[in-house]
Amino acid sequence: MALLEVNHLQTSFFTDAGEVKAVNDVSFQLERGKVLGIVGESGSGKSVTAYSIMQILAGTGKIIGGSIKFDGQELVGSGEKVMKNIRGNKISIIFQDPMTSLNPTYTIGKQLMEAIMLHTPRNKKEAYDRAVEMLRLVNVNDPEKRMKQYPFEHSGGMRQRVMIAMALACEPDILIADEPTTALDVTIQAQILELMSSLQKELGMAIIMITHDLGVVAQMCDEVIVMYAGSICEQGTADEIFYNPRHEYTKGLMRSIPTADTAGHRLQPITGTPIDLLNMPKGCPFAPRCDNAMKICIHHRADRIQINDDHAAACWMNIKEGVENGTIEIESDVQEGGEDLG
Repeated sequence: MALLEVNHLQTSFFTDAGEVKAVNDVSFQLERGKVLGIVGESGSGKSVTAYSIMQILAGTGKIIGGSIKFDGQELVGSGEKVMKNIRGNKISIIFQDPMTSLNPTYTIGKQLMEAIMLHTPRNKKEAYDRAVEMLRLVNVNDPEKRMKQYPFEHSGGMRQRVMIAMALACEPDILIADEPTTALDVTIQAQILELMSSLQKELGMAIIMITHDLGVVAQMCDEVIVMYAGSICEQGTADEIFYNPRHEYTKGLMRSIPTADTAGHRLQPITGTPIDLLNMPKGCPFAPRCDNAMKICIHHRADRIQINDDHAAACWMNIKEGVENGTIEIESDVQEGGEDLG
């Protein structure tokens, strides 16, 4: 049994302008000790998926459908009492910006100890010892001194290490890292990722790595989900996604990665802007930005096609290939609508 099972999750935000379907029919599983990457542009639904799992949505947000099971226990509709026991103890999260995540008016030690005493039966002395131990584990130098300091006295990389220590203090089964290196320079990014990777192997926990950086995914992840407009457009192992991308959006992301071969040449960005979630199109949401969009893409969403045992994608290009090979037949209602795959 998978440690985390998300099935047909739907999360919406209800605003004065209308319903924003931020997460739309998302399903995936996370095995113990594995690293799952969730990739996509800003607004694709990555963070909202994580916040739905933790059930820390903003006041206008609500899970309107689907299931989230942790170790067989249903979390959707379970209530705040159950979730208080899950958060921190079983599932922890590292937020994007460590400066806004830490309270500037309290010392590092006070904030670490508060989290430890809230989620474990440790007393104040034991919580202090555990906090120092965790700071040492994440390679914070002179941890006893750091315990007495305030967040502004630490660099961005050091504050992120403190957030990782706080998230790991209760030895969670799952660590959700929401863009953990966004505000850091390249050298510190590499150190933080190396630290998370070593801790993951040492502690045996599972990680959900939320990022727009495909380099991070290549370095850390076993499996990858590519999201666009609140839905999963492609899903598979890291090797399959990188070496055999089968959705036009994923291919666009790959082309925009700078490599040694692109030195001296312009990168190929994905043209256009992300779709307006208040006005979702009838067909594929990526079609307006896709260079290979066909007539059928505008009017119909593609079904999810299993490429192989480790790879699936929802793109009409795969269906077109299957039709040409004689392995897939187009449904009659699509044919009657006069749509074509050209």
